[in-house]
Amino acid sequence: MSISVISLIALVFALIISCVSPKNIGVLAIGLAFGVSILGGVKTSVLTSSFPLTLFMTLAGVTYLFGIAQANGTIDKITKYAVKAVGGKVAVLPIILFFVAFTLAAMGPGQISILALMAPAVMILAEETGIPPLLMALMVGNGGQAGAMSPIAPTGLIADGLVSKIGLTGLGGKMFFSAFLGHFSVAVLAYLLFGGIALWKQKGNSAAVNAVLNVPVAPFTKNQLLTLCGIISLVLAALVFKFDVGFSAFAIGAILTLLNVADENQAIKNMPWGTILMVCGVTVLIGLMKNVGGMALFSGIIANFSTPNTATLVLGFIAAIISVYASTSGVILPAFIPLIPDLITKMGGGDPVALVMTVVVAGHLVDISPLSTSGALMIGAAGPKADKQKLFRNMLAWGFSMSVVGAVLSWLFFTVLKF
Repeated sequence: MSISVISLIALVFALIISCVSPKNIGVLAIGLAFGVSILGGVKTSVLTSSFPLTLFMTLAGVTYLFGIAQANGTIDKITKYAVKAVGGKVAVLPIILFFVAFTLAAMGPGQISILALMAPAVMILAEETGIPPLLMALMVGNGGQAGAMSPIAPTGLIADGLVSKIGLTGLGGKMFFSAFLGHFSVAVLAYLLFGGIALWKQKGNSAAVNAVLNVPVAPFTKNQLLTLCGIISLVLAALVFKFDVGFSAFAIGAILTLLNVADENQAIKNMPWGTILMVCGVTVLIGLMKNVGGMALFSGIIANFSTPNTATLVLGFIAAIISVYASTSGVILPAFIPLIPDLITKMGGGDPVALVMTVVVAGHLVDISPLSTSGALMIGAAGPKADKQKLFRNMLAWGFSMSVVGAVLSWLFFTVLKF
C-alpha cells in the first residue's frame, strides 16, 4: 500500500472519529501524521513546517482579546443593551436578534462565544413571550453563524489563511458576504415556516416583555469602556491600517492587561484552546498529505463524480453532510479548501473561487444541527417548558435538510449565476 493511500486513510479515519466522538481531532491528526511519516520515511521537519504558526498567532491573539472582553462582562453588557433596544415587539424580536447575533459575532468573538452568551437569555425570552423555540433557535443561531466569516472572527481568519495558501487573495470580504447571504436566506425561510407570520397577529406586549423593558441595565464600567476601545482599535488596525490581526490583538490585549481591566487568568481560560488545537492539528495532517500525494488522491476521488459544472453541487453536499457531525472551522475548512487546486486540475477546469465559497457556505449552513456546537447551545438553553426531544428532532431534520439546501444554493449562486 502506497504512502499516499495510507495518508488518505488516516484523514478518513480522523473525519469518522470527529463525527462519532467528542475527542479532539487535532490531537488525533497530529498523532496520525507522525505515524504516517514514520511509515513513509518522511522527516519530522516536514510535519513541523506544516504547523500553521501564523494562523496560530492570529487565533490566539484575537481570542485572548475577546477572552478579556468576556471575563469583564463587556460582551454580556453589549448583549443586554441590544436586546433591550428591540423595544418589545414580539414579531420583530427574532428578526432583530438575528442581526444582534450577527453583529456581535462579526465584531470578533465569533459565533460560538456569542451564542453561548445569548442562548440562555433569548430561549427563555422566547418561552415567556410565546415565540416558538424552534423559530428562536434557528433565527439567533443563523444570526451568529452569519457573522462567523468576519475578517476578524476566528473562523474567518482560519478560512482566509487557508485560502491564501492555495494562491487566492482578497476573498475575505466575499466569503463574509456569501456566508451572511446564505444564512440570511435560510433564516427568512425559517421565519416563514415556523411561526414568524403568526406572531404579527398578536396584539400588545406580554407581561414578560414589559418586565424586560422595565429592567434597567447598568452603564458600562470604566474597564468595559476601555475594552470597547480596544476592540474598536483592533478593527481599525486590521481593516484600515492593514496591520497583522494576531499581533495587533496581542498588543491591545497586553495594554488592557497592564491596565487591569480583567482577570488575565480568566481571559486565558476563556480562549477556545480546543478549537485552536483542532485547526492546527488537522492542518499538520493535511500538510503531510500534500507532501506524500494523499491530497491529490483525495481530490481525484471527488473529481470522478464531478464536472466543472457540477463540482459546487458535489463538493458542497460532501462538505455539508460531514459538517453536520464535524467542526466546520476545525475539520471542513482545513480538509476541503486545500484540495481545490488538485480537484480543478483533475476535472480539467473549474472556478477555484466558486469552490471556496461553496465549502464556506455549504459547510456552515448545517451548523444549527444539534450535533454541532451552535445548535447544541440553543437546545441546551431551551426553557423548562420546551419539549427538548422534539426540538432536537426538528433541529436535526433542519441540519440534514441544509446539506441539500447548501449544495443547491452554492451551485445556483456560484456556478449558474456566477455570483
